[in-house]
Amino acid sequence: MSEVKVNEDLVKERQKCSFDVEELIHLVDGGKHNTLERKKIEQYVLSIKELKDEVPEEYLSHKERYENSVRKGCILFMVLMKGILERKPSRNDGISYNYKIINGVIKDITPFMLHFGMFLPTLASQASPEQQQEWLKKGIQMIGTYAQTELGHGTFLRGLETTATYDADTEEFVIHSPKVTSYKWWPGGLAQTVNHCIVMAQLYTKGKNHGIHPFLVQIRDIETHMPLPGIKVGDIGPKLGFQTANNGFLGFDNYRIPRMNMLMKNSQVLKDGTYVKAKNDKLTYGTMVFVRVTIVADVAYELARAATIAVRYAAVRHQSKPKPNEPEPQILDYVTQQHKLFIAVATSHAFRTVGRWLWSTYTKVIADMRHGNMDQLPELHALACCLKAVCSKDASTCVEQCRFACGGHGYMQSSNLPIIYGIVTATVTYEGEHTVMLLQTARYLVKAYKQASEGKSLTPTVAYMTKYLKSGSHYWQNTPEGIIGGFQAVATGKIKEACESLFQHVKSGKDYEDAWNLSSVRLINASEAHARAVLCEMFWKEIQRISTTVSPSLAIVLTQLAELYLNYWALEKRGDMLMYSTITKEDISSLQRRYEELLALIRPNAVGIVDAFDIRDEILCSTLGAYDGRVYERLMEEAMKSPLNKEPVNQSFHKYIKPLLIQAKL
Repeated sequence: MSEVKVNEDLVKERQKCSFDVEELIHLVDGGKHNTLERKKIEQYVLSIKELKDEVPEEYLSHKERYENSVRKGCILFMVLMKGILERKPSRNDGISYNYKIINGVIKDITPFMLHFGMFLPTLASQASPEQQQEWLKKGIQMIGTYAQTELGHGTFLRGLETTATYDADTEEFVIHSPKVTSYKWWPGGLAQTVNHCIVMAQLYTKGKNHGIHPFLVQIRDIETHMPLPGIKVGDIGPKLGFQTANNGFLGFDNYRIPRMNMLMKNSQVLKDGTYVKAKNDKLTYGTMVFVRVTIVADVAYELARAATIAVRYAAVRHQSKPKPNEPEPQILDYVTQQHKLFIAVATSHAFRTVGRWLWSTYTKVIADMRHGNMDQLPELHALACCLKAVCSKDASTCVEQCRFACGGHGYMQSSNLPIIYGIVTATVTYEGEHTVMLLQTARYLVKAYKQASEGKSLTPTVAYMTKYLKSGSHYWQNTPEGIIGGFQAVATGKIKEACESLFQHVKSGKDYEDAWNLSSVRLINASEAHARAVLCEMFWKEIQRISTTVSPSLAIVLTQLAELYLNYWALEKRGDMLMYSTITKEDISSLQRRYEELLALIRPNAVGIVDAFDIRDEILCSTLGAYDGRVYERLMEEAMKSPLNKEPVNQSFHKYIKPLLIQAKL
């Protein structure tokens, strides 16, 4: 078989690259050893012929897509479980991209996602040692999911209506769904895939409600997979995305489980029904914080996929003739196209870099918690909430911008941009709705503001408040450090205004929660500003640190990307900068010029930078973004796979169109 020719434009782009792409690949992966391991896993998985589809997923029915994803998911399940058991754990496992090959096997979402992503982590973090020994032992036949959200309540956990009432006579909990709004709704894999789930329910014992607690509940027979008596479970139907996630609903009719199926690492219910409270209520935050932390790195990867597709396509696509006697230029040469795409590339690097820092912070705080030190948990919780909110929404916007940058072809399912968008936009809502997450962070910021006002020391990520509350403004400098200072001044100013609004409403006689609601727009704006300040500071600091460990040529490129990110957002938030710093119109003009200079500096390396994400064609799943740049050939090849192209005349012509034409003659 002859080797496929690479598009000449891409060949030329790669020849212009000024840095070692392989070096950046290793950096993105977290080290050469991770790159080698990732490639080994990818090569092995892609060698399994049973994982290849003859008919693209898009042409299958809802039922067929699910069944196909389960078939492939089971093969992957065995392969990846074997791989996980055979390798040594890495300290970067929480943000490893080694298993993203799943995206190449199941385009959308595997129905087993929550088994690995939430079910097992919850058992590992909230089950007692004795329970873990039983439930996590080798050979256990549990496939699980995490059932928290209900039809009537999502992020507001205290409002959940599923009940778990303890019966001391039988030493059982009675799980019940008192009304339709109490049905669990959304858990991935719940509909037809799993046989167990972690159920979050209101715990009642001795007539008293002790709030939300987790329970391990078997919902299907291990042998027949039939729903057990007292269980009502099914599929919730098509969504914007996540079509193969097998999201389900679950209701209970006085369903009984053993007492020991309550996860008892922190709280317990004794045989006689006595409730033993956890030493600290915050110990149950673990799973939620874990998922929010990993979302930052997850959206960085999906954004890398979208940016790779759009940048490669922009290098191949030629359009218009601005100069009559010259050929049509690559659309990547248009500055407007660079403006759309390079921020997506820089944002992926920013989120991956800050995501690794956040993961490191998380592991340290969790280690401290094991020794009884909870001091840093509130700061971690606030960070995870606002970064999850801002990163998920920014990534969603950037992916859509990448689709826009590909014109009509970006609207094709075969571009894979619509599917990537569906995956990313879901993160804005799941594991903490966007606005609610910002309001969670706002509660922490209000406390920090009070402490700063009283002259008390602040935790590291909000320490900037002390400086800017004293100075009252920020002296602007057109430098990366000056821009970071500007974002910190903006955050301080917005936090101050939100708090003053809140306190004024309370002073006027309003209840605190009414005052909070009236100030909520200012509070979420303050949280977003805080998140931007953290993102800008930590991205720049980490890139400065990393630049001392890589080659000078790569250090230049990384610095350009980081500076582009800072300048882009300074220009986007120029109104805020004008309000809270001494920035002038001339400073803004200077920022704009520097931004445009950075676009021009990054342009020759654009294809090399996305090549360094090192995402295989089988994972990109895109006609527009393949490494060889055969865009038009792939679009036509993919179009010919449509079932409608199997016959020259569809039967609908004879059934409907022809009779209509005959009737129209009369």
